[in-house]
Parts: sequence; C-alpha cells; structure tokens
Amino acid sequence: MHPAIKDNPHHYLAPVFAQYPVEVVDAEGVWLHTRDGRRILDLYGGHAVAALGYKHAGWTRALTEQALACSFQSNAVPMEVRARAATKLARFAGGHFDSIFFVNSGAEANENALRMAFKMTRRQNIVAIEGAFHGRTAAAGAITWGADKKWYDFPRTPFEVRFIPRGDLASIATHIDHETAAVIVEPVQGVGGAFDMGSEFLQALRTRCDQLSALLIFDEVQIGVGRSGYPFAADLYGVRPDMITTAKALGNGFPCGALLMAPAVTQAITLEGMGTTFGGGPMACAAIEAVIDAIESEDLLTSVRRVSNLLRETCTIGPVIGHQGAGFLHGLRVNKPAKEIQAALLARNILTGTSADPHIVRLLPPYILQDTHVDLLRDALRDL
Repeated sequence: MHPAIKDNPHHYLAPVFAQYPVEVVDAEGVWLHTRDGRRILDLYGGHAVAALGYKHAGWTRALTEQALACSFQSNAVPMEVRARAATKLARFAGGHFDSIFFVNSGAEANENALRMAFKMTRRQNIVAIEGAFHGRTAAAGAITWGADKKWYDFPRTPFEVRFIPRGDLASIATHIDHETAAVIVEPVQGVGGAFDMGSEFLQALRTRCDQLSALLIFDEVQIGVGRSGYPFAADLYGVRPDMITTAKALGNGFPCGALLMAPAVTQAITLEGMGTTFGGGPMACAAIEAVIDAIESEDLLTSVRRVSNLLRETCTIGPVIGHQGAGFLHGLRVNKPAKEIQAALLARNILTGTSADPHIVRLLPPYILQDTHVDLLRDALRDL
C-alpha cells in the first residue's frame, strides 16, 4: 500500500470539504458517537437533514421492508409506494399543490422549478434575493448570491439574474418586470444566516408576481418539511407560492427531493418535459412516507415550535446577543466570530453550524430535540 494511503484512509476523497475535527462512527437519537469515544450533541443535524434523528425505529423499518421487497425500479414502472409518497406529501402540504415531481436533491428540484417557469412564461430573467443559496448546479448556482465570485466556474449563466436586497420592499417593483419568468426565495435563508424574510416581504413578492403573471417559487430545501414548526414555511407566513422545492429533511438522510406544483403549473407539464433516473425510487419514497408519518404521529411540529421558543427564551446568554430564523432553522447572533463559538461548543461536545454571516451560529437540530438538550446548550454558552 502506498504510504500516503496507509497514513490517510481518506486519501481518495476529493479535497473539497472543510471538515470538523471529529469522526462519527455511530449515532442514536440526537447523539453522535466518535471514534475517540466522545458523545456529541448534534445541533447541526447533518446540515438540516436528520429530521428524525438517528436510528429512528419507523424510518429504519420502512427502509428495511422496502429493500427486502424491491430496492429499485425506474419511473417507467408504476409503483404503489411512489404513489403513496406523492399523496402523503401533497396532503401534508395542505392540498394546495396537486402534483409532485420527485428528484434527488434540492438543487435538482430548483432546476426543474426554473425550467417550468421559463416554459410557462417564455420570459428572459429570474429574480432572486441577496444572500440566497439555491444549489451548485448551473441554473441553481446562477441564482445563488456570490457564487460567481467564489465557485461558479461555468463560462456564463444560462439566463439573466437580478438580485433584490433582503427585505427591501422598494426594490421589488424595479427588479420584477414583464421579462421576469419567476421569483425564487428562501422564506428563511439557511446559508445566508437563518435570515427570516418575514410575511410582509413575501406577500409583496406574491402580489408583484400576480400583477405581472410571473411565478413565485419558495425554496424550502432547508426550512421545509416541518423545520419551521409548520409543514412548510408557506404555512407559517400565509403566503402561497406556485411551486415549492424541498429536500434535506424530506428523507431523513436518504437522498431525495421534490418539486410541489400548484394546479396552473401542473397543467403546463408535458410528457417527458422533466426526467430523472433515481428520483422517486422506491427506497426514497419509503423514507419520505416514514418521515411524514413520524412528524404527524409524534406531533413533532408542536415540539419544534415549543422547543424553538425555549431556545429564544433561555439561550440569550454568554456570547449570544440575539436570535433569528424560524423553528429549527435557528440563528444565534453572537458578539464574537461565529467560528470561534462553534469551535468552543464542539470542545464541549456540542456540534453546531455557521453561515455566510460571520456572527451567526446556525442550529439545525433533529425535531426530537428536548428541553434537557437546550439546557446543555444554555449551560455551555454561559460558560464560554
């Protein structure tokens, strides 16, 4: 064996990710177990993915049973589990969307939402929001704030993009015009720092889109599927988009995503107008069913709302000077660099995230988080 490989078992992994100085070998509930014997409270949730935590009995059973029954068939073959998952997700979303297109990731969901917007309007540009993150593929990366300066290495973007400053009501009319195919917005930005757009701004976007027959897309890849304390942030703010994109928590760790479409969008779908190999696979659909079943049967939405309020009430302590975000997309505003606070918390066996805002520590915990876990965070912050 080559010495470099012997000394570094991760030798063949492309060096594109900054990594935490811990190696996870096992996990259960909200706890991560590391190779060196540490037990770490996971308030990061695999970057907003582990909605049910780890070793959830219902989720594990659903995947096991589906693997034993049939692990994969393409969308060319009808499968009951796929139809059940689509029905369950549409009903979970409140019946406002009448078709679901299953994909593999949030970026893929956003790509297809944009495609539908251009197909329906035949217009030239997309409006996004400063601070946005929508994915690293060609179209999704084009509408991601700052990507052109950091990692967007395509020679050109596939369409014109305009960015509205966050919360700037006065800019809406000047940026959204008759050439705008769609406006895409994260109701609560994730990478942007758990930034809550608020109902007034979102409603103003909805009104302007209606005036000009543009489409409104909510990117709920990170805030969706219960993380706001509601099925979707659209429910929290009372603003109904034409499409919702979602992923992350949707599969609790099994890769999947979805595009939810309102009736007017559904009517514009043509046969083979969209496509995917692995999207809507039976294992993914079994995971989606299990996630929604658990959220509903265990009343996790109520728990997210209650425990997120507890975070705000008890964790303005130590370096924390404020809170932002919604539900379990929670931002702790700190008076020191967030990376320093993140490292100090990890030294105390609490894993958190950061964001593009250097003073926001981002919390994306599993929905099963309890009061005692908040107490551990509070005590650690107090001691910093």
